[in-house]
Amino acid sequence: MKPRHVAVAVLVATIWGVNFVVIKVGLRDFPPLFFSALRFLAAAVPALWFVGRPKVAWKWVVAVALALGVAKFGLVFVGMAAGMPAGLSSLVLQSQVFFTVLFAAVLLRERPRPVQLLGMAVAAVGIVVIAVDYGVSSPISAFLLVVLGAVAWGLANVATRYARPPDPLNFIVWVSAVAVLPLLALSLLFEGPAADLAALRGLSWTGVGAILFIAWGSTLLGFGLWNLLLRTYEASAVVPFALLVPVAGMLSGWLLLGEAVTPVRLGAAALVITGMAATTLKRRTPRPTPPAVVEAPVAVP
Repeated sequence: MKPRHVAVAVLVATIWGVNFVVIKVGLRDFPPLFFSALRFLAAAVPALWFVGRPKVAWKWVVAVALALGVAKFGLVFVGMAAGMPAGLSSLVLQSQVFFTVLFAAVLLRERPRPVQLLGMAVAAVGIVVIAVDYGVSSPISAFLLVVLGAVAWGLANVATRYARPPDPLNFIVWVSAVAVLPLLALSLLFEGPAADLAALRGLSWTGVGAILFIAWGSTLLGFGLWNLLLRTYEASAVVPFALLVPVAGMLSGWLLLGEAVTPVRLGAAALVITGMAATTLKRRTPRPTPPAVVEAPVAVP
């Protein structure tokens, strides 16, 4: 990759890591489900004017909106509101790789390679260590909610594979738009209209800034730049940069929120990142041997 594109990949990973800190800050002003709905509303409304109609079947837009927008982000926001630290959330959420591989094996008949299975086993050890260490001093329910969010993300990944959107930015904008109403309905049901109205009445610049950062910075800018990289380079060259997300998340959580980063958690994080890195390794295929030509030598590019 060119140096400027490496810088873009690092920038996106940093934005996505810091995003967890911004979520934690925004949860001080909003109920979690209502906050998630406002985030998708802010991302979808200005962008719908530019992306045009959905370019895949509506069933896939709705399926991914429910799995990714409603289930994944709803569970993650609720888990973080219940006490899950921003840095650990950014790390634990990477367990979506396990569930993506599992669902792809069952639903798409994609057989994981031995190196992927080994990497997932290593990362699973790290996740278990984090769960034990976190559960000593905090409610394990918050941790499990984020893990369930990773499960929902895995389902969304498989649904996206089925959909194969030709324009990923168009797809994510419509997914965001469809997710708004179900999240608002869930917020009214579980959090109550009084809590939502109180959040709007007490709206602060911090809350507005959190919504705009997550909607425009993390969702639209981050996804747009990531999509640009994927259009320019092979996925195997781009995807490993996503491993920097939990690094940025844990570092920014420590610097900006004073979250504890213990040696045990650092060791577990190293296991998770190493394991996830192994799942991104690409199988090398031998270059086909060009057929022999008698008349003249063949130049191989």
